[in-house]
Amino acid sequence: MEYITAPWREEYVKKLFKMKECIFCHALKQKDDVKAFILFRGIHNFIMLNKYPYTPGHLMIAPYKHIASFERAKKESTDEMADLLKLSLKILTKNYRPHGFNTGMNLGKSAGAGVSDHYHLHVIPRWTGDSNFMPIVGKTKIFLEDLKITYKRLLPLFSKEKRPIK
Repeated sequence: MEYITAPWREEYVKKLFKMKECIFCHALKQKDDVKAFILFRGIHNFIMLNKYPYTPGHLMIAPYKHIASFERAKKESTDEMADLLKLSLKILTKNYRPHGFNTGMNLGKSAGAGVSDHYHLHVIPRWTGDSNFMPIVGKTKIFLEDLKITYKRLLPLFSKEKRPIK
């Protein structure tokens, strides 16, 4: 069996065990979208940058409601999440020109969810060859831009979209 490591995420995992509050609820309570890296607010869901991304442009779409169960969520919320996924793919494709995407949810701790009590959808741009030896050998992940640059790059694109009134 082959194991794949992601040592750059160690800081994130350690913080999760210390956190007493959900990262999504915490981001919303900050009332500062720039500080929380929130790019877009819909009626039921919002889009934010992942603070510990796998690649530049790694987004997360989460409902405002703190709920673990996707299947128990209201249809309006899950339908909007799908629409926000489409919007995210469109904006990331236009701005980053990835070769593909990983999208999905880790529902439950055993499925790999770092935050298991507030379901969310990951949107991860991918490029051929974006995985290399640096994280494994050097315990270093190389990014061409930091979160503030990614936020400044994407915010105007999300801001152009029609925003429903919440």
